[in-house]
Amino acid sequence: MNTKTHLYQRLSSFYFFFFAALGAFVPYWSPYLKSLGFNSIQIGNLMAIVMASKLVAPILLGWLSDHIQKKLIIIQVSLLVTVIAFAGVLVYQSYWWFVLVMMIFGFFWNASLPLFEALTLNHLVGHTDRYSHVRLWGSIGFIASVSLLPFLIDNQGIALLPLIMLALLIANGVSSLFVQDKVDSAQNSPLNFNFSEIIKSPIVIALFLACALQSMSHGAYYTFFSIYLEDHGYSRITTGLMWALGVLAEVALFVVVHRLLKRVGACRLFSLALFVTVIRWLMLALWVDNLLILIFSQLLHAASFGLFHASAIHLTHMLFPGRLQSRGQALYAGLSFGLGGALGNVLSGHAWDSIGSTWTFLISGLIALSGAFIAILFVSRKKLPQYAESAGTND
Repeated sequence: MNTKTHLYQRLSSFYFFFFAALGAFVPYWSPYLKSLGFNSIQIGNLMAIVMASKLVAPILLGWLSDHIQKKLIIIQVSLLVTVIAFAGVLVYQSYWWFVLVMMIFGFFWNASLPLFEALTLNHLVGHTDRYSHVRLWGSIGFIASVSLLPFLIDNQGIALLPLIMLALLIANGVSSLFVQDKVDSAQNSPLNFNFSEIIKSPIVIALFLACALQSMSHGAYYTFFSIYLEDHGYSRITTGLMWALGVLAEVALFVVVHRLLKRVGACRLFSLALFVTVIRWLMLALWVDNLLILIFSQLLHAASFGLFHASAIHLTHMLFPGRLQSRGQALYAGLSFGLGGALGNVLSGHAWDSIGSTWTFLISGLIALSGAFIAILFVSRKKLPQYAESAGTND
């Protein structure tokens, strides 16, 4: 086994366990909270707390990483605190205790991924188009969780979920022990630009605004999709299979996206992903009872998340090269999944009972549409700064 293959495997194992834990958390944590007696607004708020931490934690620890150049140590400490914090759900089960636990757990868990994204891209320098081949193992881990958990939950009860999550979080922490640190290459750092100048550029503002709107449109999906399907008569096993199908489509996309990035370009793919998302939420809002349409809407996850994320990561890597990578990836995660995701969770929690599930998903489609128009108007190759175009892209 050559060194490069060994490196890919170690990087991939982190993604596998991180997203296996996410596959246990995102689809089933809301039903678990519902089983404890929390209402829709409380569930939306608790999920929003985890998402909101993505706005603060990655940026703070990304700044720290850029200054001390010790990404891996920060990642490992963050994962240790994540395990300790999440264990708190086993201690007490009141709403305000869960608010505290989700704040600490979400802060450190969400801080680890953007740092690891930057670390992965540092290891893949000169071969960043191969990022998708490493990242797809995260999707495989997600599929494993959402496919197997319904059988365990149906047999043992949903109360088993926190223990499963805890085991996966521990495995994620252990996987980080087998990865080596990789310092950013100073020669890739832009000499005439600094972080504050880059974030003021129109294309960066437009990119992150579109990302925030895209993630905001996913709020109802990530918070209530499992409950939505159960309310429409689908079994928990079917619900798990629908989650798995969406991520399986994402895996298929990750296998080929490096070729698409070279041939089509990250800017065009980014805009396309947002337009496809509009279609997905429209289908889910109006035809959820039609199994074939539901299946097709889940296949569109390949674009609404897979294509969106791959192109956004690629563009962020281009716009924040060298020593600015950690903060760039942290800002992407924070504004997109943090701010956008938290707003989507809170608003969907309030809308779900007041205007109904159909209108909630229709509004999600309008939010994605606004992001799509921003992308098509302001995120294009001709608007890329010169240093980004010379950073080794084929966009």
